[in-house]
Amino acid sequence: MRRITAGVRQQLHSPESEILARHEGQAMGLRPERAFRGGLDFWAVRAVLVACTGAASYTLSPFGLHGIAAAGAGFLIALIVLLTELRLRSVALSALVGAAFGAVLGVFAALLVTLLISRTNEPEASKSFLEFAALFAFGYLGLVLGARGGEQLDVDALDDLFKKKSAPTECVKLLDTSVLIDGRIADVCDAQFMEGVLGVPQFVLHELQMVADSSDPLKRQRGRRGLEVLQKIQKMPQVEVRILEEDFPQAGDVDHKLVELARRTGAKIVTNDFNLNKVATVQGCSVLNVNQLAQALKPAMLPGEPMRLLILREGKEANQGVAYLDDGTMVVVDGGRRMINKSVDVIVTSVHQTTAGKMIFGRVEERMEQPAPLMRQAAAAGRGNGNGGGMRSPAAPSSVETSACLAEQPALDRQARPIFPEPDDR
Repeated sequence: MRRITAGVRQQLHSPESEILARHEGQAMGLRPERAFRGGLDFWAVRAVLVACTGAASYTLSPFGLHGIAAAGAGFLIALIVLLTELRLRSVALSALVGAAFGAVLGVFAALLVTLLISRTNEPEASKSFLEFAALFAFGYLGLVLGARGGEQLDVDALDDLFKKKSAPTECVKLLDTSVLIDGRIADVCDAQFMEGVLGVPQFVLHELQMVADSSDPLKRQRGRRGLEVLQKIQKMPQVEVRILEEDFPQAGDVDHKLVELARRTGAKIVTNDFNLNKVATVQGCSVLNVNQLAQALKPAMLPGEPMRLLILREGKEANQGVAYLDDGTMVVVDGGRRMINKSVDVIVTSVHQTTAGKMIFGRVEERMEQPAPLMRQAAAAGRGNGNGGGMRSPAAPSSVETSACLAEQPALDRQARPIFPEPDDR
């Protein structure tokens, strides 16, 4: 025996599955009944055809027949018509259209031939025979050739040719509560990257109002921001904001109502919610995610590209610092821990794409450091200039005194001398 897990059992007994099973059961129960009724209707029409044909033949007495013989002739004609119908049911529609068109052309050609035959001096019997022969011959040729050529006929093209061209359906985009609170959708609409009809369901407005009336100051501020963003979008001329009154109390929360409305109307959902994005995609709804749009518009950073960043905090690993780009992308800088709260030049080493977004790794750009003696002299000069509020120490000579002392020193004797002294002659 197969075991059914708790999750599968819950899905099998969920309200959605029960409603779906109920609809499927009703559909399966109605299909045979409808097919049976349709068959009875067709057979009733066929019986009426046979009865009418027999009655007409019995009354009119064609071909010199009377009584039962005339009715039998009518029944025979009706039987031929029914057999022809059964044969044509298996023929493609394109072949039927081609055959009908070819038969009409054949009859028209036979009419032209009969006009020529009527001008001749042949006996009337010969003329009648030639006229009927031309009618049957050209009608048959048109029927057969039209049926064979109709197999290559595109019936959909004929349908588009004769039917009226309907106006293109407008694409409605449903705004979620999260995307209104986020506010970036207003900038996207202002940049004319989104146009057409933006639908705001009544239950989304109700949820936004509840957030704006919350006792929590943060939630209240977020709700008011969402209402201000919606009012800003309404003032844009290139966008039409439409309040939708449809509601689905049986759907439950706002996300399920939004998905159900998108399924019934064929609209697209504009949201920032990751879970709503996944649920709507699974159920076949089109989703426009502003976060994905922001990720796609971020500039591409290549390894080896320089940038200047402000190191804000320490990283997880040793000797790492963390900085951020203007769009919020995190940059992990190797060797940046000692540069916190300083702007440094960074060289990009690698770029990684994660589920949370893009992460950039880099290192501090190596520059030639100044020699140590020069740095010490500069530090000593700074201390000398800053001692005593600008007064020089008597123990520390100034640069002018140092140069004067150097000038008073005697010049060095650079004449060649022997290394070992010569012995005295005694």
